[in-house]
Amino acid sequence: MKKVLLLSAFLCAFVLMRPGFAVAEQQPEVIAEKMAIKLTRGVTNVVTSIVELPKQTIVTTLEMGAVGLIVGPLKGIGMTVYRAVVGAAETVFCMVPQPGYYDPMIDPEFVWQGWEPKRDTTKAVTEQKQ
Repeated sequence: MKKVLLLSAFLCAFVLMRPGFAVAEQQPEVIAEKMAIKLTRGVTNVVTSIVELPKQTIVTTLEMGAVGLIVGPLKGIGMTVYRAVVGAAETVFCMVPQPGYYDPMIDPEFVWQGWEPKRDTTKAVTEQKQ
């Protein structure tokens, strides 16, 4: 009985202590660098959020054709507000390692990324023009 109790206690301690041993401590320099990147990303997204308006208009027009001239600016207004709010949140909470571990809160990370259409619609657009 003592062996079973001792083995159970040892196994329980092993299971509970295992995750603590697996966590590697980050160097303070690495953490400071990730905080600085998050702060820079947040400020950049707040400042450049207005570029979402023409970006969404162009990308939506490439995807949808002429309808994109109406839908694109509406998406652009929404994405401008969204990118500015996310950028402000990343700026304010630059010292908090969330989400993930100082990962970007928005995809694409910056407004100048992701200008290509999400799907290949060049064939459909050229067929409409003919």
